[in-house]
Amino acid sequence: MPGKLTAVLSVAVLVTAACGDGGQPAAPNEITVWTEENLPDRMAVQTRLAAEFTEATGIGVKLVPVAENQFSQTLIAASAAGDLPDVIGALPLAAVREMEADELLDTETPGRIVDMLGRDTFSARSLQLSTAGGTLLAVPSDGWAQLILYRKDLFRRAGLQPPDTYERLLAAAAKLHGPQVAGITLADAAKDAFTAQSFEHVALANDCELIDASGAITLASHNCVRAFEFYAMLAARYSVKGEQDVDSTRATYFAGKAAMTIWSSFILDELAGLRADVLPTCAECRADKEWLAKNTGIVTALKGPDGRVPAQYGEIVSWAIPRGAATEPAARFVNFMMTDGYDRWLGMAPEGKFPTRTASGEAWDKLPAGVDTKKPLSAIYPAATLKALRQSPDSFARWGIPQGQGKLVGAMMGELPVPKALSILVAGGLSPQEAADRAKAEVETIKRGLRR
Repeated sequence: MPGKLTAVLSVAVLVTAACGDGGQPAAPNEITVWTEENLPDRMAVQTRLAAEFTEATGIGVKLVPVAENQFSQTLIAASAAGDLPDVIGALPLAAVREMEADELLDTETPGRIVDMLGRDTFSARSLQLSTAGGTLLAVPSDGWAQLILYRKDLFRRAGLQPPDTYERLLAAAAKLHGPQVAGITLADAAKDAFTAQSFEHVALANDCELIDASGAITLASHNCVRAFEFYAMLAARYSVKGEQDVDSTRATYFAGKAAMTIWSSFILDELAGLRADVLPTCAECRADKEWLAKNTGIVTALKGPDGRVPAQYGEIVSWAIPRGAATEPAARFVNFMMTDGYDRWLGMAPEGKFPTRTASGEAWDKLPAGVDTKKPLSAIYPAATLKALRQSPDSFARWGIPQGQGKLVGAMMGELPVPKALSILVAGGLSPQEAADRAKAEVETIKRGLRR
């Protein structure tokens, strides 16, 4: 995901919050916790939280950092060896569904934890995305969102409405596009997962789904073809020339050379000049590092002409409890991380950790964001913007997850069939229907391969 670096760490690298015992198996009064929040500064926070939990409960915690891109192979190896952990933290939706498909989840304890915490204290959509057949698969902890960022100053001068529909987005891109400032900077690189996320955000807005309840791939539907057409029009006519990716889109917007972009919420601290190695470079930013943040509006959910309701791409990460875990200690740890430890968990990167527990909203506003400079998001962004960000998990949608196709979603991120077709479409080598047909055929091939 944009903004989240994944280090290649072995499951053998252990951080023990109680008395360190190297790589020895967990003792009866000790649980093993895998975490995909594996950056050094975040590991330090989690180690302190684990030690606090141990002090309060007497239960030791062996904390194991696992890289997101190594999770599947690490899971397979641990399962084969009968050495699964007791808890897994920061697990994305597709990985939760992968564990469900392989029957590796304790599917009773998460519901019990959420009932104890209060279901009405959680974002309803985060629970829906984490549920299959009426059973809660994991405890949703937080999420990050795909956003449309736009220059409020340019929109105001041009008399434009916020780009929250296909029609308004296209009108703004067309009106503001020129030789000095592009209407939008939009990812279209064929080999970039960011292109897949950006397109899915636009496609979901038009009720374009990857797959239906029967298992049929639906990328060639009318709604999807229209999404392909719309995205390609924006990229070909009103974006920056040449292939655009996760880094170039951010750089163009930061330089003041685009009126809009689609990016993840991990951009919010960088946009405000809180990270020294990725600073805004626009002319106005030289005198005021926060100028661009102050003049940027944020749209969370988008609505297409065929969309029933506004929608957006978003990721929910959860606490999962594997089958065969030490259930009671595991449940106590997750409960602790969702209560006493929750604000500090979110505070590791609040711009990319929107709370799924709705009562934590005001505390989240005040959590310091940034890397080299720390400042609460509430000191930078308007209250209305922060409220929209906090509430964005309620409009999250995802391809394949509600249909239980987490393995397919994960495989697609490896193969990137949609960005490949989209890139050719933007370059003029395919029609929207042909691009949709090509993506559909490749996804069907990937899906067949999963059965082997």
